[in-house]
Amino acid sequence: MPAAMAGAVDLSALKTKADNASRQPAAGGPAEHTSAPGTPTVIDVTESTFQAEVVDRSMQVPVVVDLWAEWCGPCKQLSPVLERLAAEGGGSWVLAKVDVDANPRIAQLFQVQSIPTVIAIAGGQPVEAFAGAQPEPQIRQWITQLLDALREQLPGISAAEQGAADPGEQEEPEDPRFTAAEDALENGDFAAAEAAYQRILDAEPANEQAKAALAQVRFSARAENADPAAIERADAAPDDVDAQLAAADAELAGQQVEAAFDRLVRTVKRTSGDERNRVRQHLIDMFELFPDGDPRVTQARRALASALF
Repeated sequence: MPAAMAGAVDLSALKTKADNASRQPAAGGPAEHTSAPGTPTVIDVTESTFQAEVVDRSMQVPVVVDLWAEWCGPCKQLSPVLERLAAEGGGSWVLAKVDVDANPRIAQLFQVQSIPTVIAIAGGQPVEAFAGAQPEPQIRQWITQLLDALREQLPGISAAEQGAADPGEQEEPEDPRFTAAEDALENGDFAAAEAAYQRILDAEPANEQAKAALAQVRFSARAENADPAAIERADAAPDDVDAQLAAADAELAGQQVEAAFDRLVRTVKRTSGDERNRVRQHLIDMFELFPDGDPRVTQARRALASALF
């Protein structure tokens, strides 16, 4: 938690705007995801609803604010993990999603330098934070430590946990193949998770869930060890394929999406044979981390085709 932020952020700065705006969502607006009636777990928050949905709610349970943007690749890796963990939390904490492009004042309030940034609010003040896409096991540990530290101060945590201990309806059984992969991820075993997702794809090549998960696992394993200095090393050795791949991973982990794509396209142009195929596949795997139609991917695909042919 940056020292400039801890205990010093005036979250009431958005209250005036909130008081002057309706707190009812507009027709067709974002829906809340719930674990039980009246118990939201994931909420889309704007400047006008920040006071009620984040500050006021944080008096009962921690509110984890996910600052993201549509163009941010790492955000698309992190947000689904946070949403899944919030649903599993059963209301013991709430995920508040903030689109920083649509709500710049919230990002300014927290002095956000990069996204994704995640900030935990409790008792109306920020108490913990981290930046960048983190592996799921590390995020789970962060959430667990947050709840343990705040359980006695915030009564809603224990109330939600007690309610979760007596579920009303039985959930449908999970696919054991995906459960095995998720268990491996929780233990930080990226290799085992990758192998589990690959086995699913070997049996079901069209399984989009496994395909997306496999791409995310592979990149998360590399991003965990991404070294910002790799970019400088690669710039000094343009013919070193391993250096270029490592630098592209570091750029993507640092939200420099176009730079990562451009680097690999240039490397494709400089290589041939097996090395070229290796770089091409690395770039295609990166494309899988983004939604269909992302303009940066569309542009990079055209550039790759031009480099190949």
